[in-house]
Amino acid sequence: MTARRLAKLARLLASRGGRRGLRRGVAMTVEHRQALAGLRPAAVLDVGANKGQFALLARSLFPGAPLVGFEPLPGPAARFRRLFAGDPAVRLIEAAVGPREESAAMHLSAREDSSSLLPIGRRQVEIFPGTAETGRHSVRLAPLAVLLPEMLPAPVLLKLDVQGFELAALEGCADRLDQVAWVYVECSYLELYEGQALAAEVEAWLAARGFRLQGRHNLLTDASGAPVQADLLFFRPELAGGAA
Repeated sequence: MTARRLAKLARLLASRGGRRGLRRGVAMTVEHRQALAGLRPAAVLDVGANKGQFALLARSLFPGAPLVGFEPLPGPAARFRRLFAGDPAVRLIEAAVGPREESAAMHLSAREDSSSLLPIGRRQVEIFPGTAETGRHSVRLAPLAVLLPEMLPAPVLLKLDVQGFELAALEGCADRLDQVAWVYVECSYLELYEGQALAAEVEAWLAARGFRLQGRHNLLTDASGAPVQADLLFFRPELAGGAA
């Protein structure tokens, strides 16, 4: 085990939520703690929830905020539900968030959390070995307002980790953005999935809707030192109190 993985394991073991996840085979995303620790959301939307890695951290950081997760693949969705079976403040909707209601093909990756609604590109497989496409699975795609008709208490933290589908997922959330104070989204600087919007496009789309970039976190670079991915935190001043 590498030093980095050992350090993460130590952080997981030091947290009750981390230990709970490990018992279920789910590693809480402790790497996001520093970026989010100062936020005070009244509710959390977890788009691309997978097995519940981020939801575990959100419940640890924001125990008073209800969380709704969205995960279209049945395997990870089942594991998410088992992980939070005893938590009435957490619910999961087995669907993907997007700009229109339809059935869509999920491109399955050999590494489950790298599956995408976009075709898996050559660079993705080169930079992240073991993530090549293994098949496809039909999933439900719909706007957020269709999947979740009821309003959540504001301010909302909207997290997106959808493997290149970020801009389309944000478009699917457009009717609810007036409730969102923070957007925390994984973005790429290289095309890892075919046709994906890159970080600059996501930033411009959010800026046009009143969101400011607070910071870039967990930057990943390639062998040459060029940026590949980062987690970007945006905030809307009028809902987030003027600062993130």
